[in-house]
Amino acid sequence: MAVLDARVSVASDLKIVGVVPASGASRRMGRPKAAMELAGRTFVQRAVDALRAGACHDVIVVIRRGDAAVEDAARATGAQVLVNDDPGEGPITSMRLAIKQLTDDVDAIAWLPVDFPLVDGEIVRQLRDRVAVESPPLALPVHEYFVEGVRHEKRGHPAIFTRTLFAELMDPALEGGARTVVHRHLSQASVELVRDPRVVVDIDTPEIFAAVEAGTPPYTDRPMTSVSEQPT
Repeated sequence: MAVLDARVSVASDLKIVGVVPASGASRRMGRPKAAMELAGRTFVQRAVDALRAGACHDVIVVIRRGDAAVEDAARATGAQVLVNDDPGEGPITSMRLAIKQLTDDVDAIAWLPVDFPLVDGEIVRQLRDRVAVESPPLALPVHEYFVEGVRHEKRGHPAIFTRTLFAELMDPALEGGARTVVHRHLSQASVELVRDPRVVVDIDTPEIFAAVEAGTPPYTDRPMTSVSEQPT
């Protein structure tokens, strides 16, 4: 109990701000993803709810200018809303806007793109606790699943970037955005191995959305199709 109490105490001192990038054009989906609803909540509301439930101190949503439906959905969450006037370079521009808003006492950001609306607060809290205890530069979930008996792994969201990485993320010479920074520090990252497809399901097409609504999201375990395919 003493060890658990110590971990809870450390975690409570960690200040993490959740960031939901929602400034994409949603071209593949064909309509604004942030304002779409799943089980009665908009995508952006689900992301904000997950970050709050995961004990983020504050949540920032970054939107593009001129999309009234997304702006209305974002402001309805009660999160701080920032407008990205130049989203063409990709999500890194939204991340930089959010980082610029942070006070000096913020230890990290929990980055949860709006098109990952299945993520819940428990995985956010698990990653947060890992950062509190292990002090890595980066923490992220990895989903483990099996297809025809073969094990697969896929990195997912949210990703927690600590303050030690902020300078790299803000570097104007950075190519490849946050993905590049993740790869640079992957060997030092704290990884939460999960059997939970929700952390990797990127709902960015009508087909994936339909599959999720039907209860058949991608990256779930698939059994053998015949006895002959059983591994020896």
